[in-house]
Amino acid sequence: MQTVRTPDEHFENLSGYPYAPNYAEIDDLDGGSLRVHYLDEGPAHGPVVLLMHGEPTWSYLYRNVIPVLVAAGHRVIVPDLVGFGRSDKPTQQSDYTYGRHVGWMRQVLFDHLDLNGITFFGQDWGGLVGLRLVALAPERYAGVVIGNTGLPTGRGPASEAFLQWQRFAATADHFPIGAIINGGCTSDLSPEIIAAYDAPFPSDEYTAGARIFPSLVPTSPDDPATPDQDAAWTVLEAFDRPFLLAFSDGDPITRGGDAPFLAKVPGAAGQPHTTIVGGGHFLQEDRPLDVARAILTVTGR
Repeated sequence: MQTVRTPDEHFENLSGYPYAPNYAEIDDLDGGSLRVHYLDEGPAHGPVVLLMHGEPTWSYLYRNVIPVLVAAGHRVIVPDLVGFGRSDKPTQQSDYTYGRHVGWMRQVLFDHLDLNGITFFGQDWGGLVGLRLVALAPERYAGVVIGNTGLPTGRGPASEAFLQWQRFAATADHFPIGAIINGGCTSDLSPEIIAAYDAPFPSDEYTAGARIFPSLVPTSPDDPATPDQDAAWTVLEAFDRPFLLAFSDGDPITRGGDAPFLAKVPGAAGQPHTTIVGGGHFLQEDRPLDVARAILTVTGR
């Protein structure tokens, strides 16, 4: 597996991102190794909050959520998925599979960090990967909060907005990461923030993971990920710890995605589910304080 690593100078003096990097060396599941980046903020022995980003963002997305959680006494872990942020980036789209993303993050979060008592928040692919990890080791989790995400099996129809996005990612000659994120926000991002989202991707060579991610979402029942999705749902259908839904009101891609969790996950019953008013797809960017408050609702802090 051939990889590239974004030079450190691309991450210097980013707007609103003062966090120190941490790294884990993991098995790339192809005979080599990968370096994966994560943030580790707050008291070392505080209750853990795990924040997972999606496509095509990185841990920068949570820069305004982290301080609120740290102030409440939490240890906050924010990994960069392989192919994103300061993590290594395989250069071939074929190197990325849904199962590999789950396996890579399992090594970081369970094997390297050995996290327990986790309150998890995931959005977009952060939810798709993170919920699979919940299903792999539900005993490690104290609670779950999700927004603008899902756990698709390919049996239900994908939204037209998502299918358009999938086609664009697969065929566009130019893949402007920062501009794409700006387009998924209700707020108008400054040039400095857009540049920070572009920082991990100095050239198209670095974007294989971002390009392929939309195509890895199961959209038919014969998708290679569907059996694992079904197995994960079986676990979630017995998950009785707090499971809070915090979807935004301004995301056409995931609108209605909360319904299966409300119907199937026991831990969702009786929770103070919330709608993040004024949030786009990237609700952490548009409404970071609302996201943090939803997480603190579950942690009780």
